Amino acid sequence: MRQEGNLRAVRLEQVADGVFAYLQPDGGWCVNNAGLVVADGQAMLVDTAATEARARRLREAVASVTGAAPTTIVNTHSHGDHTFGNFVFPEAAVIGHERARDEMLAARLHLTGLWPDVDWGDVQLVPPRIVFPDRLTLHLAERRVELLHLGPAHTSGDVVVWLPDSRVLFTGDIVMAGVTPFVPMGSVSGCLAALDALRGLEARVIVPGHGPVSGPEVLDDTAEYLRLLRSLAAEGAAAGLHPLAIARSADLGRFGDWLDSERLVPNLHRARAEAQGAEPGSPMDMNALFADMVAFHGKLPACHA
Repeated sequence: MRQEGNLRAVRLEQVADGVFAYLQPDGGWCVNNAGLVVADGQAMLVDTAATEARARRLREAVASVTGAAPTTIVNTHSHGDHTFGNFVFPEAAVIGHERARDEMLAARLHLTGLWPDVDWGDVQLVPPRIVFPDRLTLHLAERRVELLHLGPAHTSGDVVVWLPDSRVLFTGDIVMAGVTPFVPMGSVSGCLAALDALRGLEARVIVPGHGPVSGPEVLDDTAEYLRLLRSLAAEGAAAGLHPLAIARSADLGRFGDWLDSERLVPNLHRARAEAQGAEPGSPMDMNALFADMVAFHGKLPACHA
């Protein structure tokens, strides 16, 4: 059962020495995971949270582990559930991919308008002020932190955070565990390529953007969904069907039990566009795709942020 605005289920889980996953069940729309890395009294966050209340709860969790406020935030991508809480950490320098900054500045607080009944709080947009195009290495005391741009995948500006000493990988929303992927703003083929690259890291622990802490098997689960998505899109296109019609007749098998399965509709739009020659990450009419998703779902998808 979903946690209707319930912050009590949120927890900080240690996944390696000095490395923590900040988990927000149930992982559905706008209820993301974050991460905390601590070394010799220094602290770094991987993403923040969607609402002011959730971001302030994250700040309390950080304080429970280390007396030092985080000096660095890495945003894995532009979406508000991972970035809106940046403003709660004014001490921190925010780092992200160069396109993630552009996307944040273009979207502003658009996400809040999709779910106006959510108590977003006094959210203030704080985009990355340090950006990079490909990869960047940080040193948190003696700990090496590698930031790798992959994609377009979930978006055009995705970054994963790799800790080679502990073999922990924070994937952002390139990977979600038990939660339906969302690729209309990125690329199906690009996400599959990103998953191949992530396998090469041989991570021991994977902290996905949504859902529980996982092992490397979550990469294969995500890839299997995306291959099914491409197959459904190809079969539907051959039959002359619109993505909404394809979704209504699709058999998702075990993936039908994943959270937010209605994302199939915008995902199919992206898969069909790519099959017709669209470039990975090319803009799509997200308002129209969201409307098709609502029509398929029969109502606005639930956001419990």
